[in-house]
Amino acid sequence: MRVFVTGATGFIGSAVVRELIDAGHQVVGLARSDNAAASLTATGAAVHRGALDDLDSLRDGAAAADGVIHLAFKHDFSDYAGAVAADLRAVETIGAALEGSGKPFVITSGTLMLAFVLPPGRLGTEEVAVDAAVPRGASENATIALAERGVRSSVVRLAPSVHGEGDKGFVQRLIDIARDKGVSAYIGDGSNRWPAVHRLDAARLFRLALEAAPAGSRLHGVGDEGVPFSDIAGVIGRHLNLPVVGISREEADAHFGFLGAFASADNPTSSALTQERLGWRPLHPALIPDLEQGHYFRT
Repeated sequence: MRVFVTGATGFIGSAVVRELIDAGHQVVGLARSDNAAASLTATGAAVHRGALDDLDSLRDGAAAADGVIHLAFKHDFSDYAGAVAADLRAVETIGAALEGSGKPFVITSGTLMLAFVLPPGRLGTEEVAVDAAVPRGASENATIALAERGVRSSVVRLAPSVHGEGDKGFVQRLIDIARDKGVSAYIGDGSNRWPAVHRLDAARLFRLALEAAPAGSRLHGVGDEGVPFSDIAGVIGRHLNLPVVGISREEADAHFGFLGAFASADNPTSSALTQERLGWRPLHPALIPDLEQGHYFRT
């Protein structure tokens, strides 16, 4: 299958590209820079020049492909509404290019949105839909609706921690904050839970979704259903030889910055239906064992 991949050179995207190529697919990656193009070429992928805001480029890339995996997202928390709007435009553009083709279209979303729509403590499942007002909810719903327009569309909701060597996401940010503040903190009693998934397990899920996900399906990229935030803080504190402390919700924004709202979220999430539908199983280290390996703490 000729697969058009946006976000193909990112932390997750580069693993997805490798997974697809190893499975015998031909990959065409979106590249907005010479460095990104060179990186794709080095992996054996073809290059499609363009960017997330270049809708003509997205349309052309999708139209020439047998399937699309959309991973690109502007991780700009100073203009998150703008990033969400750009993502929706990209989804709508790619969806229109694939309409009536029966081709697979897999987009990326997140499980954290479930923490803001479910009662506290309730386990999030793939059956839970979200309102368009929830961040990235509009992109989810637009993708699911494409199933009625002749696209084999699916949504992969990723855990807030997609971990592994080279991670520069939420967990690495927590480590950097702990180094800067001199303490590894959690909020309240730290019992709120974050789901997690290893980067390589997530990559395999995207491939399986491309190959076999039913039209209009929501899938969960979740290995750990919920790791207590205090456990994450504890490992960070031990490896950095720093005190592990609880802080109040009122102190969280000053301590964690933009992560303050997320650091207190209780987001237990199941991937049972995803595993049943696609035969996907997490095989790589869970979050705490991965942190214990020490690669996150090398400077």
